[in-house]
Amino acid sequence: IIYGGDQDPQPLTLVRKDLEKALESEAFYSQIVTIKVGGGAEKAILKDLQRHPAKDRVMHADFMRIDAKVALKVNIQLHFINEETAPGVKGGGTASHNMTEVEISCLPADLPEYIEVDCSALDIGDSIHLSELSLPKGVEIPALALGEDHDSSVVTILASRASKSDEGEEEGGEEIGGGEEAASEE
Repeated sequence: IIYGGDQDPQPLTLVRKDLEKALESEAFYSQIVTIKVGGGAEKAILKDLQRHPAKDRVMHADFMRIDAKVALKVNIQLHFINEETAPGVKGGGTASHNMTEVEISCLPADLPEYIEVDCSALDIGDSIHLSELSLPKGVEIPALALGEDHDSSVVTILASRASKSDEGEEEGGEEIGGGEEAASEE
């Protein structure tokens, strides 16, 4: 179905193999597409997708018409770069992705394919928040307008579990040893 703008919703028939081929590209989920409707063509963006629960096929797709002069809200993928070279990861930490996409607001002409998150300066315990993302010109994150409480963490470098469990085993070993000695004295 295609909906939005000042027109009524209109059902569509799509060639399944063409849609499935388009869905293989990550960019398709956030790019403006031209859909032939009746005798004309309309600009739209994919808003919703329903897949069959047991089979690998699309059952339904919603497309929203766009107007070049009206800002739209879309979820955009986040691409994490320079994780391997981050001081915290080199020091044994692990990057924890708290988000993989973010809702943005922009005019259709400013719509990015994705947003890069540069992790090169992160050490263990450091994180990047929504307010610290480098956004393309004309792109905003609506959640930030709601206040500081909505400035969520996007990625955090955590100490690896291996180093934590090694420390815990050393401490735990001392306690167990002390407990056995107390039991043998009684």
